[in-house]
Amino acid sequence: MNLVADESIDAAITVRLRQEGHRVWAVAEMAPGLTDEAVLALARDQGALLVTADKDFGELIFRQGRATHGVMLIRLNGLSADAKSEIVNTALKEHEPHLAKAFAVLTPDHLRVRRALNRG
Repeated sequence: MNLVADESIDAAITVRLRQEGHRVWAVAEMAPGLTDEAVLALARDQGALLVTADKDFGELIFRQGRATHGVMLIRLNGLSADAKSEIVNTALKEHEPHLAKAFAVLTPDHLRVRRALNRG
């Protein structure tokens, strides 16, 4: 799966996802400080799911109507980087077919997928 890891994502998550065979563009490695609009455009242009911990992307997509290929907002505060990596990896394995054109919110014990995105 093609993924863009926003700067808000722990490096350990990026490493784990690459080990699992995903193609990951990591904003922290490529262009630190990139605007949210540019990150969203990168993900859209690459046909990639955006993985982020930044709630501002919901505003861009739902209120401003920005195009997206899909977003996974991770809400895993207080967990170790290894625990976060495991939860994100498991969610992708189990729910990959449902994440395209969706806005998903991942918590330690649940993935909520909103299938309202039909642009991008």
